[in-house]
This record gives sequence, C-alpha cells and structure tokens, in this order.
Amino acid sequence: MIRYFFVGSASAIVDISLFSLFAKYLNYNYILVGFVTFLIATYINYVLSIKYVFSSGLRFKKKLEMLLVFLVSSLAMIINLLALFILIEYILLDPVLSKILASATVFFWNYLTRKKIIFTQLK
Repeated sequence: MIRYFFVGSASAIVDISLFSLFAKYLNYNYILVGFVTFLIATYINYVLSIKYVFSSGLRFKKKLEMLLVFLVSSLAMIINLLALFILIEYILLDPVLSKILASATVFFWNYLTRKKIIFTQLK
C-alpha cells in the first residue's frame, strides 16, 4: 500500500498540475481537461504500478491487463468528473482544490479494484 501511495501521488501530481495549467490558468473547459488529464495520469499510474507495486502479466496478457486497468478506471473517472462538477458548480470551490478532492475520492477505488480484480499479488 505504501508503494501504491507513492505511485498514486506521482500520478496525482501530473494530473493536478496539468489540470491546473489547462483548466484554471488557460481557461479550457474543466470537464474536458479533467477527462484528458485523468487518462494521462491513469497511464502513468499503470506503468509505475507494474514496475513498483504489482506483479504484471500473471493473470492476463499485458494488453488485456492494461485494457482492464483502463476499464476499471473508467468508473473512477466518472466519479472524478462528477465530483469535479459538483464541487465547482454547486459548492463553488476553486477548480484546483476541487480536482484535489475529486482525486482523493478515487485513490482507494483504484487500489482495491486493481489489487483484487486485475493483479494477483503485490511485489
């Protein structure tokens, strides 16, 4: 779990930094930016996770495994975008703070589903 925390932190830094740049400072639509940066962060998280956290390729071939990670992360992305929308539009929080809170809501979802469904063991 500690290794996954560091991997998740690295991915979150990329996600939140890119989100801040494009949504807050360049005024791109925060939902579109949140979608794209989440995909980038998910890919980074996958690569770092198989290198430092999980044993990869034990249950599924690598391409299928990566597809499953993105499918599991799809629900996390929906939760993330919904949280962003509610926090920004209804609670009126700053977009970057909203992104941080939304990202925190999916951290454990990603860890538990990847550990239980996709990967068979931790390194």
